[in-house]
Amino acid sequence: MLKNYFKIAFRNLWRHRVFSLINILGLTVGMTACFLIFLYVRFELSYDKFHSKGDRIYRIICDIKTPTEVMKPGGPSWAVGPHLMGGFPQVEATVRTTDDELLVRKGNVKFQEKKSLWADSSFFQVFDFKLIKGNPHTALNDPLNVVFSESAVKKYFGNSDPIGQTILLTGDGFTAKVTGVMKDIPENSMIQADMLVSMNTLTRKLNPNLDNQWGNYGNRTYVLLRPGTSAAAFEKQLPPFLEKMNGTEMKQLNMYPTLMLEKFPEAYLHSTRNDSNSGSIKNVYIFSIVAVFILLIACFNFVNLTTARSAERAKEVGIRKVVGAGRRQLTAQFIGESVMICLIAFILTLGAAAILLPSFNLLAGKTLSKGVFDNWQFIGILFLASIGIGLLAGIYPALVLSSFKPVTVLKGRFATSTKGILLRKGLVISQFTISIALIISTIIVYLQMNFMRSQDLGFSKDQMMVINSNGDPARDAFMHAVEGLPNVKSVSMSSSVPGGGNMGAYSKIQNAKGEMQIANLDLYFVDFDYLKQFNIKMAAGRMFSRQFMTDTTQAMILNESAVKSFHYKSAQDAVGRDFDQWGRRGKIIGVIKDFHFKSLQEEIKPLSMRIEPNGCSLVSIKVTGNNLPSTISAIENKWNALIPARPFSYFFLDEFFDEQYKSEQRFGKLFLNFAILAIIISCLGLLGLASYSTMQRTREIGIRKVLGATIPNIVNLLSRDFLTLVGIAIIIASPIAWYAMHTWLLDFAYRIPISWWIFAAAAAAATIIAILTVSFQAIKAAVANPVKSLRTE
Repeated sequence: MLKNYFKIAFRNLWRHRVFSLINILGLTVGMTACFLIFLYVRFELSYDKFHSKGDRIYRIICDIKTPTEVMKPGGPSWAVGPHLMGGFPQVEATVRTTDDELLVRKGNVKFQEKKSLWADSSFFQVFDFKLIKGNPHTALNDPLNVVFSESAVKKYFGNSDPIGQTILLTGDGFTAKVTGVMKDIPENSMIQADMLVSMNTLTRKLNPNLDNQWGNYGNRTYVLLRPGTSAAAFEKQLPPFLEKMNGTEMKQLNMYPTLMLEKFPEAYLHSTRNDSNSGSIKNVYIFSIVAVFILLIACFNFVNLTTARSAERAKEVGIRKVVGAGRRQLTAQFIGESVMICLIAFILTLGAAAILLPSFNLLAGKTLSKGVFDNWQFIGILFLASIGIGLLAGIYPALVLSSFKPVTVLKGRFATSTKGILLRKGLVISQFTISIALIISTIIVYLQMNFMRSQDLGFSKDQMMVINSNGDPARDAFMHAVEGLPNVKSVSMSSSVPGGGNMGAYSKIQNAKGEMQIANLDLYFVDFDYLKQFNIKMAAGRMFSRQFMTDTTQAMILNESAVKSFHYKSAQDAVGRDFDQWGRRGKIIGVIKDFHFKSLQEEIKPLSMRIEPNGCSLVSIKVTGNNLPSTISAIENKWNALIPARPFSYFFLDEFFDEQYKSEQRFGKLFLNFAILAIIISCLGLLGLASYSTMQRTREIGIRKVLGATIPNIVNLLSRDFLTLVGIAIIIASPIAWYAMHTWLLDFAYRIPISWWIFAAAAAAATIIAILTVSFQAIKAAVANPVKSLRTE
C-alpha cells in the first residue's frame, strides 16, 4: 500500500510539474532563509555563554553625577577592582582590562598589535580562555609578562617554542617575556585580544599609583562572586564602600559615582553602555520576526496552492471511495504527499544553505558557522520543522478532499467551497501584508543609512590620510618632511579625529552667571592648523594662532553644544570667559560650530580643544586625488626614514568615519536581502494561484472573447480580484510597518522623518509586482484562441 501511495504521489507531482516546482521552490527559499537567520540569531545570543563561571561573572559599570549631567564612562575607577578584593568576602576575584595598540618587535619583525589588552593576573581564573602553553595561574603575575594568541605568536616565532623568549614592547623598547600562548579567542566574545600584557606592567612599573586612583575612570572591571552570593545584595553594599574609600574626593570634585552590576554573558546584547564590540537585542528580535514571517509566507503558499488544486482531485477521491478507500486512508495519503514535498524542500534547503553560507558569513561580517553540517542539532530541528510544516499545511486539504461525497463528485456537481475561497484570500492578504511591511521597512532602513552617509558633518573628511605615530618622538620631524611632498595640501596633528575615541576631562568653566561650573568635557588636543585643515567653522571668537604664544598654555576653544550647556545665550557671550581643566587655566578664545565628531546615532556633545603638542599622536595629511599611490609611497618612504622602528600604517578618514555604521550597514544589507526573498516567495504563490485561477476560468474566458471582450478586458477581469487583496494588505501593513520603524529609528539621535510618500512608494511597488506576476498568466489566457478552449470544455 505504501508503495502505491508513493507511486501516486510521484505521478501527481510530475503531472502538475509547475505547481509542484512552485511549491518546492517556495518552501526551499523560505526554509533556507529561516535556517540562515537562525544561525545569525543563535550566534548573537551565544556571546560569552561559554564561560563555565558565567552565572557568577558581572561587569561593573558606573554612572557619575555632576551638577550639570550624568556621565556614563566605560567602567569604574582604577582603584575599585583591587579594593573590592580586600573589602568583600563574597568576591572571589576581580579582573581589570583595558584596550590598547602596542608596538611589538622581535628582531626585524615589527607589528603594531591593534588588539592588545592589559589584563590582571586573575584573567584566566575568571574567564575560560584556554592556554595552550604556560601556567594560567602565573602567566600574567609579573610586570612585562606577555601572552600571545595562537595565531599572533606565529608572526614573531614561527613554529618555535615562544615560552621564555623575549620581545621588545612599546616605543620605549621594554623587554617583555612570553609566558603563555592561548587559543584564539572565539569571535562570539566581547573580550577580543591577540596579545595580553600583565596589568602589573602599568600598576607597578609605568604608573605605580594607578591602583589607588579613584578619580581615573574608564577601565573595564569584572567581578567573580562566590557561589550562592546575591548580586543584588552585593550591589547594595557598593555605595557605602565608595563613600568610605572616596567620600572626601567625591565632595571636593562634586562628582558622585554610582556602581552597578551587569551580568557579563548578557552585556553584549543588553548593556546600557555604548561599546564598540556590542550587539543589539532589537536587531535580534527583528531578524527573528523576519525569519518567522518568511517561513509563514512559504507555508501560506503551500496551503494556498494545495487547497486551490483540491477541486482537480475531487473525481479521484470519488472513485477511490467507490472502490472502498476509507477517509483515514485518503487523509494519510494526502498528508503524506504534503510531507513528501516538504522533505524534498528540506534536502534542497541543506544544499542551498551550504552554497550560500560563505556569502552569508561575509554579509554578516562574522563566521556564524564554518559549515552547514557543523550544526547537526539545527539540521534536526529543520528536519522536524519540515515534517511539521508538511503535516500542518497538508491536514486542511486532506480533510477537505477526504470528506467529498462520491455521488455528488462523480455527477460533476462539485465546486470549490466558500470557506476554501476565503481561506485562500486570507492567506494571500497575509503574505502581501508581510511583504509590504518589509518593503516599507527596507525603504526606511536604506534612507536612514543614506542619510547618515550624506549628512553634512560640519567638517571635511575627504582625501584625509591619518597616521598614528603613537607618540613617537620623531613625529614632528616626520610631519615637517611630509609637508614638502607633492600632492600634499596640508598637515596637522591631534589627539583625536572625528569618528575616533577622545578623552573626557574634568573641567571648570565660567558659566553665564559668572560661576565656575563643573563639567566633564570631551577633549581634543590639536595643533595650530587642525581647525583650518578640517574646515571646521568658527561661530565666534578666533582660531588658535601662532601669533599668540599664550595659546599653547592658556587658551581653549569650545563647540556650540558646550556653550549651551553653560547657559550662554550666544556663542559670543562665552568668548573671554575663564576655564580650569586638568591644571591648565586660561580664557576661552573662540567657539566653533557644532560638528559630528561621533556617530549620528549620538547627539553632539560638549567639546573642548586645547593646544597640547605632547598629547598629539595622530598625523592628518590632506592630499590631492592626483596619483594617490605615488603620494602614499612617498609618505611611506619618509616614515621609514624617520620612524624605522614602527610599521607604517594609515587610514583614510572618510572610510574610518563610516566604519561606525558598519553594524547598521550590515543590518540594512541583511534586511534588504531577506525582504527580497519574502517578496519572491509571495510572488511565486501569487503566480501559482493566478495560473490555477486562469485555468479554472478557461471556458468563461473563451465565452467572453466570443462575445467581444478585448484583451485588456480579460486581463482586468483576472487581475482585479488579486489587486483588491493586495490593496487590503497595503492598508493593514502600513501602520504595522510605521510603528516598527518608528521604534527602530529611536536609536538614532539624527534620523529621517517617516514621510507619507514611503508608504505610497511601497504600495506602488507591491501593486506593480502583483500586476506583473498576475498579468503574465492573464495575458497568456487572453490571447488564447477561444475556439480551442471551448472545444476542450
